[in-house]
Amino acid sequence: MHHRRGITALILLVIISGVYLYFHLHKPQIIEPVVIQVPFNGKVPSEISHGDTTKKQIIFTFDAGEGTQSASSTLEILRRHHVKATFFITGKWVSRNKNFIHRMRAEGHDIFNHTFSHPHLTELTDPEIIKELNNTDSEMMDVTGSSTKPFFRPPYGDRDDHVLAIAAKQGFRSVYWTVDAHDWMENDGITKEEVKSRILDNASPGAIILMHLGDSITENVLDDTLTSLEQRGYRMVSLTQGL
Repeated sequence: MHHRRGITALILLVIISGVYLYFHLHKPQIIEPVVIQVPFNGKVPSEISHGDTTKKQIIFTFDAGEGTQSASSTLEILRRHHVKATFFITGKWVSRNKNFIHRMRAEGHDIFNHTFSHPHLTELTDPEIIKELNNTDSEMMDVTGSSTKPFFRPPYGDRDDHVLAIAAKQGFRSVYWTVDAHDWMENDGITKEEVKSRILDNASPGAIILMHLGDSITENVLDDTLTSLEQRGYRMVSLTQGL
């Protein structure tokens, strides 16, 4: 009797050990994702800093990072002048100002990428740069159904060859500018007359003008500036029209 109990216990021990060993060997392994930063060795498209210089036309671009001070007036002025412009918008701005985004689209303006949170891209890791660009693209897709590709503008104009290469791998080409209107320097004492002079004194065929929606000078100078350029024979176009 004791002999049979011993055999039974031994068999149970073998079965339990076998089951434990099986599940120990076949349990799923949890692997933490590892991001490998690989230098981009492909061909990076050149940065755009002007449009077609053979035509007497100027490209007006407006960056939107946080504020909306001049957004409504700028759109109205552009409408009155029958001008299509280009807007570089952050993802945060898109999520907070869907009404303006829909109006820009409806009125035929270009809308491109200005990162999600307006950081200095040269201070970020590769995955962070990618996230900044792709999150804004996803936000725009959710709101309009359209991508922000293929163009982006680095916040503060802060970029280097590595940033441009990472952006290019994600399908984005950098757009810089020919003339910085300095409308963003409102708090530093710059006047609307100085902003207007910077644009008019540096106007040339194919020029790309940088202005902003987060200050008040833009809306106070844009109408007169467009009128002066029109009187000189310039046509104002969007980026996609003017390349």
